[in-house]
Amino acid sequence: MKKMSKLCSASAFTHKLGGKWKLAIIYNLRNRKLRFGQLATRIDGVSRKVLTDHLKQMENDGLIRRESFKETPPRVEYSLTHASQELEPVLVAIDFWVNNLERS
Repeated sequence: MKKMSKLCSASAFTHKLGGKWKLAIIYNLRNRKLRFGQLATRIDGVSRKVLTDHLKQMENDGLIRRESFKETPPRVEYSLTHASQELEPVLVAIDFWVNNLERS
């Protein structure tokens, strides 16, 4: 595998996780599967169209898994892939950073 420069890695990170809602989606899918409506409710301010677009992009990028169930009414659940689960230390660091920022 070709080594990336630090700038290139940062660019790849922002390309995959850029956008206002992608980290919020990943954060809400930590350790659980959620349906579309549950995600829409948990992420305050996101429109249904933007959420749909982000979920499709993230599925195409291998960051989330979309599982359809053959039921009536149809049921779809979203969960994190292994690649997204590996972001856990990053999310913990972000939480720590935000908490420190709010205290200062």
